[in-house]
Formats: sequence, C-alpha cells, structure tokens
Amino acid sequence: MSFSEGSREALQHLKETREINTVILRYEDASGALEVDLEGNLTQDELVAALPADAPRLVVHELSFATPEGARRNEPLLILWMPPDAAEQEAAYTAAYAAMKEFLGDVRVHLTARRADQLDYRRLVALAG
Repeated sequence: MSFSEGSREALQHLKETREINTVILRYEDASGALEVDLEGNLTQDELVAALPADAPRLVVHELSFATPEGARRNEPLLILWMPPDAAEQEAAYTAAYAAMKEFLGDVRVHLTARRADQLDYRRLVALAG
C-alpha cells in the first residue's frame, strides 16, 4: 500500500494547520495508492454527506468537542468507511486502513463504520473522550 504525493501533502496539511479538519482518501487500483478524494473543513453532517453510499473511503477527521468539565478538545479520528454495498473492496481497504494506522501513529481513535448512524457526533465524542 502506498500513498500518493497528494495524499501525503493533505495529511501533513491537516496535521500542521487549522485550515482543514478532514481528509477523505480513496484507493486507486490502477496506481495501488491512496488518493485524495476530499480535503476540507467539514461539519459532522457534511462529513457524513460526503461519504458515498456504495463505496469505501478512509477518513482522517479532527473532531472538536467539549469535555464534561467544559474544556475544548480536538481529537484526530481514523475512520474506515465500509458501506454494505462495497464488500468486494473490503480487503483492499482493510490493508489501506492498516497502513494508515501505522502512518498516523499519533491517532489513537480508530473505527470502522458501515452505516451513517455509526458516525453520530455523540458516539464519536464518547470514543474520543
């Protein structure tokens, strides 16, 4: 599994700046690399809406939330989006997900989502909190 130059740059941009909070990557069979599908500053609803209903994606999302004590926190999430209609691509994306975990060693919250409700804001906050 490899990363395109654009995907490396997008992930670095996410890490170093506050201009974006989300990078969505797709696996390209032809190149065998992860390519940028979307790079932006998305709300939770926009993130869910940006994910295709029939194709997997890898998502790195900086979740912003308040702790029960009122402190503001940001926690990076690595999400494997694997909708039921994309089962034939699961092996390739699982390998890409493992590569992303290694590449993003500082990301401690990893999850697989097969339905949009699994990306509910409160659920993500509970995982990150």
